Formats: sequence, structure tokens, C-alpha cells
Amino acid sequence: DFDMYQFPIGVMLDSFRLETREAVRIAAQVGAKGLQMYATAGEYAPESLTPAKRKELLDIVKSNGLVFSALCGDLGQGFGNREKNTGLIEKSKRILELAKDLETDVVTTHIGVIPGDSSHERYKIMQEACFELSRYADRLHAHFAIETGSETAETLKGFLDALHSRGVAVNYDPANLVMVTGDDPVKGVYTLRDYIVHTHAKDGRRLFEKDLEVVYGVVVEPVKTDPSFIELPLGEGDVPFDAYLAALDDIGYSGFLTIEREVGNEPVADIRHAVIFLEDKINRRTV
Repeated sequence: DFDMYQFPIGVMLDSFRLETREAVRIAAQVGAKGLQMYATAGEYAPESLTPAKRKELLDIVKSNGLVFSALCGDLGQGFGNREKNTGLIEKSKRILELAKDLETDVVTTHIGVIPGDSSHERYKIMQEACFELSRYADRLHAHFAIETGSETAETLKGFLDALHSRGVAVNYDPANLVMVTGDDPVKGVYTLRDYIVHTHAKDGRRLFEKDLEVVYGVVVEPVKTDPSFIELPLGEGDVPFDAYLAALDDIGYSGFLTIEREVGNEPVADIRHAVIFLEDKINRRTV
């Protein structure tokens, strides 16, 4: 039997670094089927978007043959501070309502680094916040999707299992696992299989002392800090995309691969390259 992967390709609208209408137009032009955009501040924050503006934004996207794959609701602080959480949770709920108005069920977010020890006070504070968010998302048939990479897949799974909900789920970013935690992005797919509702297509490499000289082409002083990392175009980093996509297919994931490009001077060219790279992987029939 021959099979084909069924993953629609999305792009992070902000990665283009262009005015919205132009970015939407180019996203369609490069072959994307979906868009993700930030909805935390400025003109696309929930408090800025009247019902009429929400409809207008959705019309712009649909008229280009696209849909929203997700919104980004990362408020930049995480949920580790009980005093701040009341306001952050309310804002997050408004972003989720906006997502539903824009016909997507997913808001991706960072909740802060989950402590490895579940008895840690910050672990409990984050659990309380995510418990409330998960129940709200469940009522709306939607998801707050925690982006991978701040902690290992195992730690994230333990945290999510305790919520007994898919209202708080996972936005799987294989590059973050490679670059930050040194985790195996293929194994992580199986660990988090029950929770993955959206993915970011990104690539990168963790940099150790011996690598710095090669990457920058200059002799550098030995670095005594923790390993750093570099984001690279798809296919040029250490994410094993063939095995990674096969794992996503194996667990039955059929959602978006949303291209995120946070660095580089040629974002449009890099995104176009990424779409071609992913299409080639997806269209290659597998036995």
C-alpha cells in the first residue's frame, strides 16, 4: 500500500515582516494553506479588534484561499507568578475567543519553564493557571497549545497528564527541543502523542564550545556558559525531518506544519524554501 502524508503547510505571518495584507498575499503565493499570527498586542489584540474588524481580517485571509492554523497568544511572562496570573489568564481567554471568531481552535503559548520537580511551588502555580485555562478551552472546544522546548517532552507530558484535559495541549516545535533541551524530537512525538494539536516547522542546532569556531568562521575564546543555539533554514539543522514527519504520521497527526522563521535577512526567500522543502517531504510517497 502506498500512502501520502497529509499535512497542510502554514506560515507564521509575522515571519514575513510585512504589512498584513501583503504578507497574506505572499503566504498564498508561496503555497501555504494556513496562517498563524500574533494576537497579543497592537491592532490584532482582542481588545483592538471589533466584531467588524474581526470579520474584515477573516475575509482578507479567506479571499486569498487561506485559513488560520492558530493564533499566537504568548504573553511573554508565562504563568509562574500567582499575582500576575489573574490578568494573564483573562487576557488568554479573550485571545481564545478571538481565535474562535477567526475560525481556528488553537492558541499557542509559552507558560514558562516547568520545573522538573512537581512539588516545586512554581509547578503548582502553573498547574492552577493551566487547570483554569484548560477548562475554559474545553468549553469552547479549543486548545491552548504549549510550545515545546522549555523543558523535556517527558516533563511536559507529566504536567499535562495531571490536568486530565486536552484544553491545554501541545504546539510541537522540534527545533526548540533540539536547540534548547537537547531532546530527541522524534521520540518526543510519541511521548506527547495525545496532546499535539499544532506544530512549528523550524530547524536549528545546539552550539557547544567546539562548534562556535566553525559556525562563525573565527577563533573565539572558550565559552564557559551553558550551550547556546542557532536557528537555521529547514534541512540545514539537526531536526531529522524524514523521521520526524514519519512519527507525526504514525501517531495520526494530520494538522498544520506552520513555518516559523525568527532570524535571517531574507524571510520571504527562506519561507519559500521551507514550503518547497516540506512539500518535497510530504509528496514523497512512503510504503
